[in-house]
Amino acid sequence: MLLDRQGRVDKVVVGDAHRVFLPDLGARRAGSGRFRGVRLVLSSLRPDGLTHEDLTDLVLLQLDAVVVVQAQPDGLPGPVHYATLLPPDAGDTPWRVERLRDVHQWEEDWRTVLADLEAQFARSPQLSEVGDQEGAILVGITLGNPRKARRSLDELERLAETAGFRVVDRVLQQRNKLDGRTCIGSGKLAELVLNAMHLGADALLFDRELSPSQLRNIAEETELKVLDRTQVILDIFAQHATSREGKLQVELAQLRYRMPRIAIMPRAMSRLTGGIGGRGPGETKLEINRRRAQERLTRLERELATLARNRATRRKSRQKAGIPIVSIVGYTNAGKSTLLNRMTRSEVLVEDKLFATLDPTTRRFRFPEEREIILTDTVGFIEDLPDTLVQAFRSTLEELEEADLLLHVLDAADEDVEAHLASVQEVLDGLGLRDVPTVLAWNKAEVADPLVLRSLLDTHGGLPISAVTGEGLEVLLDELEHQLFRTRASSRRAASASGEQAVDARTTGT
Repeated sequence: MLLDRQGRVDKVVVGDAHRVFLPDLGARRAGSGRFRGVRLVLSSLRPDGLTHEDLTDLVLLQLDAVVVVQAQPDGLPGPVHYATLLPPDAGDTPWRVERLRDVHQWEEDWRTVLADLEAQFARSPQLSEVGDQEGAILVGITLGNPRKARRSLDELERLAETAGFRVVDRVLQQRNKLDGRTCIGSGKLAELVLNAMHLGADALLFDRELSPSQLRNIAEETELKVLDRTQVILDIFAQHATSREGKLQVELAQLRYRMPRIAIMPRAMSRLTGGIGGRGPGETKLEINRRRAQERLTRLERELATLARNRATRRKSRQKAGIPIVSIVGYTNAGKSTLLNRMTRSEVLVEDKLFATLDPTTRRFRFPEEREIILTDTVGFIEDLPDTLVQAFRSTLEELEEADLLLHVLDAADEDVEAHLASVQEVLDGLGLRDVPTVLAWNKAEVADPLVLRSLLDTHGGLPISAVTGEGLEVLLDELEHQLFRTRASSRRAASASGEQAVDARTTGT
């Protein structure tokens, strides 16, 4: 039976000895922390009391309580097991289970108990609304490298916070192979749903790219917003793109990602519209059929090609002027924009967020000897940067191909800095930039562990600096000047001398 708070019978449901299948109970009551307003009372022939299915119904349906009355051999009611919900900060499980030896020992006042519980839920800091932030559970799956998976999950947490999510929990699952339907398996997915209800989460964020079918299956089974790592990054890009080219690149990346998923959008992806994961220049244009999406994609590629040609023309002008180009590269949030501001006294946006810089920024810098260089700040890289994003931003990354020198900025205070170094180098190698001269700048030296910093310098070379305090910048500038002017001048002199010797040899031969 389903009983309301006045003790009236709302519904009667007949099941079998194993399970009672509940009907649709309609929408929940309004207000955070408010329960359904009905309690479920079951009879049971088994002595084990509440089952996992009973507790699952309690959480998913937000019932006032689930009560199981055990039937004794003589048919009379006997012991009672009952469960009520608990707020997230009150225990390790979403429920409290109690047992009475006899149904006639019941002495609790339900109205008082439920009013107290709802008041606890309303006061719970984990369930209180923080602006318009959506609660999210991070989901990672590792197939054999837990340390890398934890590092990647840490990065996803920062990405989620940058996108505007409020992370309420993290789950890392060890598997031998991925589940084809949901990545994590139906049992683990059911646990996630319970946890989401318990913690007030609105979304599941997966630390890998989901296939269209996996996205559909998870969204349909959980009725939660489901995003993968690529979607979170695309949302951040959509927030930070300011130039026309940046916005076109974001829309292009969104289209390339979503085109294979357009067929499932009415059910699974409709939850993304208007919120995190559905923002950006292409928000309204993505709810279109595949043919029109392909037409839009072709048009975007054509417009970006035109902008790339214009940029190439500007690069040729700079090359004719003989001004060397230094491109600042590095892992996202390593301090590239802060360094550019310090070196050129600029005011480029600096935030403690991932991908705060999306559009390339170019500034001129003058050395004391009236020598000029052009400094270019580029979008930061991350580990396992999705190919969709690399392809969309290839026109911007082409700036790196014209660089005379790469200034690779690293966060020396980050314990995963060597992994970040490898990730950036992998992207640069993929762009064919392995042979471009590179100077390593170990930023945040003022807060890095001295022994760790010394080990990094001994292993990889480079210079310790602080973009915040200015420490080490004079040495860095000397190194840049040496690489760009003195080394090039020596090369020109050597080439000139070689040419003169060749002329002398030809003259002698004549």
